[in-house]
Amino acid sequence: MNPGPRPREVRARLIYLHGFRSSPESFKARLLARRMEELGRSADWFCPALPVSPREAVDSVLAQYQPQPQDTLIGSSLGGFYATWLAERCGCRAVLLNPAIRPAGGLAAYVGEQPYFHGPGSFRFEAHYLDELAALEVPAITFAQRYFLVAATGDELLDWREMAAHYPGARHWIIPGSDHGLSDFAHYMDEVLAFAGIGSTRG
Repeated sequence: MNPGPRPREVRARLIYLHGFRSSPESFKARLLARRMEELGRSADWFCPALPVSPREAVDSVLAQYQPQPQDTLIGSSLGGFYATWLAERCGCRAVLLNPAIRPAGGLAAYVGEQPYFHGPGSFRFEAHYLDELAALEVPAITFAQRYFLVAATGDELLDWREMAAHYPGARHWIIPGSDHGLSDFAHYMDEVLAFAGIGSTRG
């Protein structure tokens, strides 16, 4: 009896969302890209350059990738804010790296022309983007097990205690010291990949 075609394997994807003024050239993104290549999983790695408009940023991720429950979003800073909204919308997992919780207030001071961190050029952060950010706030997460928070007590821009309070019941890795950019990210990268189901221990 012919059992018919085997079902196609569903592979977990990793989608990295960079922070404000950052880009796919961030060192955390480059470290992850290199590790995914070492694991033979480059085809499952995505790191888009996000539009400046918050609404356009999340819409572009939805349109390009349509995140599924087996996928994991990794969001750094403002990217963590976007990852939270997308995880609630799509039911996928999310790793939050020093995530912004209510960025509309903090980014009000950045309205106007802003330089990129990586490379030349600048962009204009419009005042109405603050309203877009406010509209994307998630008052409370609904399924704690889909989240992994990595927060540094030495973050010079955001308060790690606010991050921890926003993800009750989620997996937390609170790092003593460090900084907002997680310059020691290489030490935590394999834990992030394991949470996503990628690597030597979970496939």
